[in-house]
Amino acid sequence: MSVVVKFIIYFFDTLQIILALYVLVPVAGLFIYLFRRKNDNYVPALSKEFLTKDFEFAIIVTVHQDTDFIAPIVDSIEKQTYKKFHVYIVADDCDVSNIQVKQHNVSILQPPTALHSKIKSIQYALSQIKNNTDALIILDADNLIHPNFLRVINSYFQKGYKVVQAGFKPKNTSTAYARMDAIGDLYNFFTEREMRMLMGLSSTIWGSGIAIDMELYKEVKYTDYLGGFDKKLQAYLVQRVERIAYAPEAILYDEKISSGKSLENQRTRWISSYFKYFKDSWGILKSGLKKHNFNLIYFGFHTLRPPLFIILGFALITTLIDLYFDIRFYHSWLFLLGAFFISFALIVIIKGRDIKYVKTLLLLPFFVARQVIALFKLKKAKHSFLKTQNHNIIYISDLLSAEKQ
Repeated sequence: MSVVVKFIIYFFDTLQIILALYVLVPVAGLFIYLFRRKNDNYVPALSKEFLTKDFEFAIIVTVHQDTDFIAPIVDSIEKQTYKKFHVYIVADDCDVSNIQVKQHNVSILQPPTALHSKIKSIQYALSQIKNNTDALIILDADNLIHPNFLRVINSYFQKGYKVVQAGFKPKNTSTAYARMDAIGDLYNFFTEREMRMLMGLSSTIWGSGIAIDMELYKEVKYTDYLGGFDKKLQAYLVQRVERIAYAPEAILYDEKISSGKSLENQRTRWISSYFKYFKDSWGILKSGLKKHNFNLIYFGFHTLRPPLFIILGFALITTLIDLYFDIRFYHSWLFLLGAFFISFALIVIIKGRDIKYVKTLLLLPFFVARQVIALFKLKKAKHSFLKTQNHNIIYISDLLSAEKQ
């Protein structure tokens, strides 16, 4: 056997092992979840220094070219049971002449020139924030938050956590694409946040609903302001704190995409940010290996994972190759893929708790097809903000009333 052939076999086998580890994540996570002890949901305190402190929060809401969502999100914030906060609405490239806010703890900020960047909007808000602020919370304009959102976030900061990712519920599920988008979030929040918190590891952050110690955020340095805000942020934060917490009880309601076109724009932006910050993800893994830190190793390894549809695509290709060259691996892949799809469906059923999600599972191939199309539009993400268009205006009281029905 030639050296070249040996290298190809070694490379292919290594690729299969890496793919298998990624495919096994939901299987292992579901097993841990189903057989966890009752007290495993307890959130341990990292420090007892702030157990009685009430933190002062700056809530930054980034608005871009559309002011229709300002009233609903301000309304949901004002209904908070925890009152130590100030809201900063950054109205980027917006006409705010008709916006009237009477609350003393809400400031409408209008940058003198259009920013067209979430990172720049946050930085603009930081320049206006009061000095006595302990932490900032980043929200998107189309979000709504549960009345107990801030109270829960405060309880995590009291336990010594400096970075806390909020939980999630979809704000709208009326279209098939909205439900498919929500299914993706149900899966990702379970595997990348809930299970990691249960295992005592850092959760990944999301682009919204993230609470961060003020001084810690100010340390982050950006070199690129277009897309991937959360990828750069978490690459820095995970190496600076003991653990990034996940607070599922702090519920954020997020608007889901409602059309195939919106899905393509959203996923083009996300896939582009994966490749853009690949080096940062690799840096996390290297840092973990150097420090013998399993939290960083696990975080870095999974941050390096390509989007799920790419992983599954490669897994199917290797399965077909093994059919002709190694029947034992072929049967192993059939078992792994079967276990993955069953685990995926069970996660959606357990966390979604709604029959409409089960019915929508059959439509996921269309969702994947749109992501494949997005993969071939990555050049657009380098030059365009690729804003996701949202249209579902609803108030928190109506949303909570609908949940009770």
